[in-house]
Amino acid sequence: MTEILYDEIPSLDLADFTSGNAEKKAAFVEKLGQAYNNIGFAAIKNHGLNKELQDKLYDIIKRYFALPDEVKTKHEKPEIGYQRGYTGKGKEHAKGRNTGDLKEFYHVGQERSDIPDSDPIKAEYPENVWPEELPEFKEIALETYKTLEAAGKNMLRAIALYLELPEDYFEDKVIYGNSILRQIHYFPIENPDEVPADAVRAAEHGDINLITLLMGASADGLQVLRKDGKWIPITALPDQVVVNVGDMLERLTNKKLKSTIHRVVNPPREKMNSSRFSIPFFMHPRSEMDLTCLESCIDENNPKQFTDATAGEFLDERLRELGLKK
Repeated sequence: MTEILYDEIPSLDLADFTSGNAEKKAAFVEKLGQAYNNIGFAAIKNHGLNKELQDKLYDIIKRYFALPDEVKTKHEKPEIGYQRGYTGKGKEHAKGRNTGDLKEFYHVGQERSDIPDSDPIKAEYPENVWPEELPEFKEIALETYKTLEAAGKNMLRAIALYLELPEDYFEDKVIYGNSILRQIHYFPIENPDEVPADAVRAAEHGDINLITLLMGASADGLQVLRKDGKWIPITALPDQVVVNVGDMLERLTNKKLKSTIHRVVNPPREKMNSSRFSIPFFMHPRSEMDLTCLESCIDENNPKQFTDATAGEFLDERLRELGLKK
């Protein structure tokens, strides 16, 4: 495939894939594959997440993060690697770094009551943590979670077709998957001289999961690293979500699909005292999914680049690298 150096991430319409028009569907699959083969990011519209729900979620998380630190700390669960509830300021750092990112966040996962008792995966997931201070948070967050999960499943169907796999290849691997809705607050810094010189909102990293779906953030700052070493800003229109390849999908496809390094840079010094809010949905499979490189993605020009691992083993390793698990 011809290598493309994008100046901005490609925009695609998910309705082309779901409309029932075979020609439009095939064109969507090809354009998505080209984007993921080159830059690993695409901006998608008609994803199902309406503005009203986004506004409700942003409103509630702004109210949550405005709570006193001693209240938010009650929702912190270090014993489960912070996989549910609140994670305090500076506790996560990028792989290979020791300086914590300038952010705090809140995790929502699968609601255990939605998982059949007959499914053994239920025992693996902790209960969600819901702040009693904001009782409406639960309904809004879970509706967002399910909407983005549904969009993610459609994206994975398109990815499967691009990889010449059955369209439903990922279905049984992501049903009741270990996905996370992360509400992030990049908190204001009143005195930039009081934080470490190398501290940033989110240091350069790749996402752990299969794909990430990101609704529009409240401010600029997200950048992606192009193949030629140039950082380009990522901006999505209000009706789009940005969907990028994660490390698990890169492993599965032996780097045919790219988990591109990205970061959230600090604003200009005079704007460091302002907040930024962002809400990514990290789509994870079930822990038993085999991430062994697909045979179809291995050849003499692209030999196998990863050791075999399950999704659960890989996630555990990465959480330790990020400082969230001991």
